[in-house]
Amino acid sequence: MSDSPVPGEEPGARSGRLGPTAIALASVGLVVTWSSGFVGAELAHRADGEPVTVLAWRFVVLAGILVAAMLVLRRPWPGPRSWLRQGTIGLLSQACYLLAVFEGVRFGVDGGTAALIAALQPLLVATVAGRILGERATRWTWLGMALGLVGVALVVSGRIGTTDAPWWAYLVPFAGVLALGTGTVLQRRWHADDDLLQTITLQSLVAGGALMAVALLRGVAAPPTSPDVWGAILWLVVLASLGGYGLYVRVTRSHGATFVSTLLYLTPPTTMLWVLLVFGVPVPPIGLLGLAIAAAGVAIVLVAQRRARPRG
Repeated sequence: MSDSPVPGEEPGARSGRLGPTAIALASVGLVVTWSSGFVGAELAHRADGEPVTVLAWRFVVLAGILVAAMLVLRRPWPGPRSWLRQGTIGLLSQACYLLAVFEGVRFGVDGGTAALIAALQPLLVATVAGRILGERATRWTWLGMALGLVGVALVVSGRIGTTDAPWWAYLVPFAGVLALGTGTVLQRRWHADDDLLQTITLQSLVAGGALMAVALLRGVAAPPTSPDVWGAILWLVVLASLGGYGLYVRVTRSHGATFVSTLLYLTPPTTMLWVLLVFGVPVPPIGLLGLAIAAAGVAIVLVAQRRARPRG
C-alpha cells in the first residue's frame, strides 16, 4: 500500500510509516493542536464573531499563507486530477465538517452534545476502513474505541443539557461527522502524488471558496473589524489549521484512517485542559476520570494495531 516518495520530501514521508518516535511526537502534536480549534472558536464567540464569517476569513488567511509558501518554495501546482481529489477532501473534511458543527450549535444543539456526536467518528471510520481500506479492526480495537467513547461521554456530560433544539438539528453535526469520516477514508484511499504542502493548499483553497460563498449568501462576508476576532482567526490558522489539520493529513497517510480517528478521542479531554489554561475554567473530577478512560481506550487501540501489524 506504499507509494514512492515525493521529490523534496524525506524518503517515505508522504505514504511510508513514521518511526516510533516520530509517530509519537506527531500524535501528541495532533491532539494538542486539533484541540486548540475549540478554544479558537470560543475566543471568536466571546469576541462576538459571526461563526461563518470567522470560518470564511480563517481560510482566506490560511490559503494566502499556503499560496505564498508554494510560490516562495517554487513548488509545482498539481494537475486537474489532484484539484478534483484534494478539493473533494477539503470540502468534506474542512468546509462541511466545520460548518455542520457550527450550524448544529446555531440550531440549538449544546456544545457537549455536539462533541459527543463528533466522538462517533472513529467508530464510523473503523467500520468503513475495514471494508474499503483493509484496515481490520480486532476485538481489542473495538474495545478501545468503546472505552474512548465512554471517556468522551464523561468529559462532556456536565455540558449536556436540555435545549429547545428540534430533533433534526442533531442530524446537522452528525452530517459533519460523516463528512470528516468520508474525507479521512478518501485521504487514505486516494494515493495522490501531492506532498503535504500541495495537499493542504489545494484543500484550503477549495474549502475557503465554499465557506466564503456561504458567507456571501448570508450577507456576512465583510472582514471582521474587531482585533479580538482577528486574534481568534490567527489562533485558528496557526494552531488548528497549519498544526492540527496538517498533522491530521500526515498521520493519516502514515498510519491509516482508523489510527488517526482514534486519536480524536483525546481531543475533548485535551480541550478541557486548554480551557483551564486559557480561560481558567477548573477541570471537574469527572473530567479527569473521562480523560483517563479515553487515554486507556486509545492506548488499547494503538497496542492492538501494533500487534496486528505484519512484521518484517
